[in-house]
Amino acid sequence: MTGLNLSQFKAQIVQPVVVAMGQGGAAAVNLLTGTALVESGLSYLAQLQGPALGLWQMEPATHDDCWTNWLRYHPDLAEEVLTLSGMVAQQPAATMVWNLRYACAMARIKYLRAPALLPAANDASALSAYHKQNYNTALGAANAAHNVGLFQQAIAA
Repeated sequence: MTGLNLSQFKAQIVQPVVVAMGQGGAAAVNLLTGTALVESGLSYLAQLQGPALGLWQMEPATHDDCWTNWLRYHPDLAEEVLTLSGMVAQQPAATMVWNLRYACAMARIKYLRAPALLPAANDASALSAYHKQNYNTALGAANAAHNVGLFQQAIAA
């Protein structure tokens, strides 16, 4: 086995973050779990050829933009992100490499900025498409059709 145990990751990292943030329930849990599977395989803490960091492979520019243009205007949620990750002040993007709860919360913030509503919690195809459209971008390497199986694993975990 390589990487982290998927069921433990979902139960010990993702679910507590989503519950603490009060943002999305089972659909958010499955979306974030599947996103980590797609982005890093639950193995890579830094992109091999690129700037992305953490299991959710967020680029530092995206991380910083979430703070500058979104969390700054949602101080209660910003405080919750810091509290649930054991922090007291805004952190540099590199924190996503070693603080899994912080990285998960920042990925959830990225999704909160998307205009579309979350798909059904048990719809792997819709979760994969949502990831592609709202997290990976049109120019990114993710393939929504190819990644449905990974989101199905996330749902089943």
